[in-house]
Amino acid sequence: MKISNKLISVIFTCAFLAMGMTSCNDLITEDPKGRLATQSFFANNNDIDASINALYSIIASNHAGNYYSGDNFMVGDDITTHPASNKQFLREHDQFATSSANAWMPAFWGTQWKIIKAANFIINNVEKTPDVAKEQIDVALGQAHFWRAYSYFYIVTVWGKAPIVLTEDVDYSAPIQSEEEIYKLIVDDLKIAEAKCPINYTRQPYARNGINLAVSQGAVKAAMAYVYMAMAGWPLNKGTEYYQLAASKAKEVIDGAENGTYYYRLLPEYKQVFSWEWNDKNPETLLGIYYNKDRTPNISSITDVLFDQYQQGWDDVHGEIKFWKDFPDGPRKDVTYFPKIMLSDGNLYDWWYDTNPPSRQVVAPVFMKNVEGNRGKEFDYTEKFVMDIYGERQHQAIRLSQVYCWYAEAIGRSGQINAKAVDLLNKVRNRADGKESNIYNIGMTPEQLAEAAYNEHGWETAGFDYAGFANRARDMFRMYRYKDHFEFRKQNPLIEVAPSIFRKEAVPVEGTWNDSRMYLPYPYSETLLNPNLTK
Repeated sequence: MKISNKLISVIFTCAFLAMGMTSCNDLITEDPKGRLATQSFFANNNDIDASINALYSIIASNHAGNYYSGDNFMVGDDITTHPASNKQFLREHDQFATSSANAWMPAFWGTQWKIIKAANFIINNVEKTPDVAKEQIDVALGQAHFWRAYSYFYIVTVWGKAPIVLTEDVDYSAPIQSEEEIYKLIVDDLKIAEAKCPINYTRQPYARNGINLAVSQGAVKAAMAYVYMAMAGWPLNKGTEYYQLAASKAKEVIDGAENGTYYYRLLPEYKQVFSWEWNDKNPETLLGIYYNKDRTPNISSITDVLFDQYQQGWDDVHGEIKFWKDFPDGPRKDVTYFPKIMLSDGNLYDWWYDTNPPSRQVVAPVFMKNVEGNRGKEFDYTEKFVMDIYGERQHQAIRLSQVYCWYAEAIGRSGQINAKAVDLLNKVRNRADGKESNIYNIGMTPEQLAEAAYNEHGWETAGFDYAGFANRARDMFRMYRYKDHFEFRKQNPLIEVAPSIFRKEAVPVEGTWNDSRMYLPYPYSETLLNPNLTK
């Protein structure tokens, strides 16, 4: 799609408006000339398309790498980082000890506010467009309300209390709102998006290869299901009623997929979910963020993989040992982690291999499913390769298998069990095992069903996608399980990874637990601008 001058203009306009809370002191004094452009921008239907493209450009850029969106995913029990090197910014998250002066923190914070401001630009102005069909305006409003909700959900689960900004103004005196108020806005936005986003799009760039690239009704319903689950858990603890709401909304997605309203379906093999073959036509992805390295600069979708074994790369993250140990064997595990790793001699070894005395700084499981091969070629871990920092992997925010897990967990946590929930959970596990194992049954207790679904979801999503709506850390957050993991990491026991071979985590965790560790601190630079940012 050729980028027009108008689109370039609106990208810069939205980006300018989005910088209101990203520590740019020169924005404290606003230029009223810029305001005139926002008020007169929407002159025809092409401008609506341009505004949506601009919003998606900001979303893609802001979720391209973990230095923008890889905040506290590190506190999840599936993922950890390097004990030294230049990974202090990530290591603080892994240790539940993030400083307000963390150098990456302003980017984590600012990323979401850029999206919110760009969404507000559309919400507050698109209806002024003359002589345009209501359906086109509704699509724009649906997209904007969804992405505003998406970013506020990120904020409320990472920082908790925060300002609510509904305009394009820069306001460094904005008051802090409670988690309850922020969740109310999220739900209200999602309800608007649900009503206005279509079931399917029929033209590019909103659709391609028979799938929706822009947010559709099914994606919104799925997001609502998980938001209700989050509200049912910590810190609001709304309980059974909201688990029932979550189950109901997830069931709408599932029913729609089964009756043909939605095209969603599970791919037959787990490895296909992350394959090049299905990258831009994946029927399992309800919500994805798409990239084209020819047109989108600075997109990196492989910086989340430890590449010590290739003597190159970023070494940002790798897998935690206990999570790897508990992960059921089968095709899903073989795709999630490197079955073997290649060391500098070009030979393949088990990840726990080391010399005696030890010679490798990090000996840990290594995530594989997020790695890209050369363009147009599936990645092969047995081949030595040169890593290209530019990629175009789809960042999968919500997949159908996750919705299956959410439905089963919500049913169980609301004190119920039914054949549908058991069947859906078996579909997820059977694909993971590569056979009809059917290990779950109607004789389970509701609690057993809920925990099985919680675990299956963790294994489905292990080794995050930057834009993931519900990663392992977010699951643990809503279930108030950070504390248990904190205590486990403090103990850091040796784990038997193979007969008579023991390994433990390289990153230490210290201190005494308190609930302030559930959230990140506000960036210090932001507290200087807005003194209301206090816990």
